[in-house]
Amino acid sequence: MPDVVNVAEQTEVITTPYQRDPGKRCQIWELPPDKQDDARHFYISKGAYRPELEEYPFDEKSKHRRRFQKDWYTNFWWLEYSTHTDSAYCLPCFLFSKKPVARCGSDTFSVKGFRNWKKVNDGKACAFLTHVGGPDSAHNYSVRCYEDLKTSVAHIDKAMEKRNEKVESNARLRLKTTIDAMRWLIFQACSFRGHDESAGSKNHGNFLEMVKILASYNKDVAGVVLENAPGNAKYTSGEVQKEIVGILALEVQKAIREEIGNAKFCIMVDEARDESKKEQMAVVLRFANKEAEIIERFLDLVHVNDTAALTLKNAICTVLSDNNLNVQDIRGQAYDGASNMRGEWNGLKALILRECPYAYYIHCMARQLQLALVAASREVHEAEGKTK
Repeated sequence: MPDVVNVAEQTEVITTPYQRDPGKRCQIWELPPDKQDDARHFYISKGAYRPELEEYPFDEKSKHRRRFQKDWYTNFWWLEYSTHTDSAYCLPCFLFSKKPVARCGSDTFSVKGFRNWKKVNDGKACAFLTHVGGPDSAHNYSVRCYEDLKTSVAHIDKAMEKRNEKVESNARLRLKTTIDAMRWLIFQACSFRGHDESAGSKNHGNFLEMVKILASYNKDVAGVVLENAPGNAKYTSGEVQKEIVGILALEVQKAIREEIGNAKFCIMVDEARDESKKEQMAVVLRFANKEAEIIERFLDLVHVNDTAALTLKNAICTVLSDNNLNVQDIRGQAYDGASNMRGEWNGLKALILRECPYAYYIHCMARQLQLALVAASREVHEAEGKTK
């Protein structure tokens, strides 16, 4: 039997060209032939339209003052009611009746609607029972067509659901393989992509070669990756790699933030140009964990437009804010000895100190050692020019 529409569904916004109310909808035989089955599938999936009102309107034109009764839904599963026309309809007959013939009353339950309520509770002459008729009646023919189509739709839906589950399972395994390969390469600080990833290349780069190795040890993986993956969901493109790396980076930053907790911290910053001549700034945090161990964590690597002190300071504040860290919790800052970093008035050190007076500056020890070695080597002619 079809599903019964509930009261809540009456307020639902139906985004479909098909009207649910039987008094408003277009007849099936009026639709183009290629749209008729679509309409039947829609109405079968929704079930009979059966609004349950607190009170149904009386038929004011009739002297008997009768009205529709919601109890009729129980005895006649095919019954529908239109609040628009205050009439009863038959769902199977609406779906499978042909264009009405001239015979009087043949389209009452499919087109015009029935509202002669006096004839419903009339024993064997009940209008609903008369409409149902015998085994070969037009109504029962429509019911058989309804059940056949409903069964076929259920089979199709079940097959599609099973196929979708398989597609989803394959996609999950494919994505897991991609993530596993990328995590290993990141942990080993290896590059991902090769200079030639074409089909004829002998070396497709670390990432693709790692995926091949994983596939060679697992038939399930081999069946869903690389050439066995759909063209629109291979999960191996550069864009996908960058997105996954970004997600993994966020997870690492989240773990670092949890490790810091409420502790104060120091910042260590340095900048340099990459191969594309863009300035990059590395941000490292130094703090004491809950076991009172001194920990250093690489937090982020960000591109900056220039190396001006204010630019670097704003970038540092953004990195800390993105990781829910407060500038006021800085207790130390360590940079190299460049003027933009250690300048007494407008250097990065001074700008940070204005916001956090406890962020004491320390000239990078490694940089100091290097400067000492350079100065000492100047006194040794054999080493002059060999130390930078």
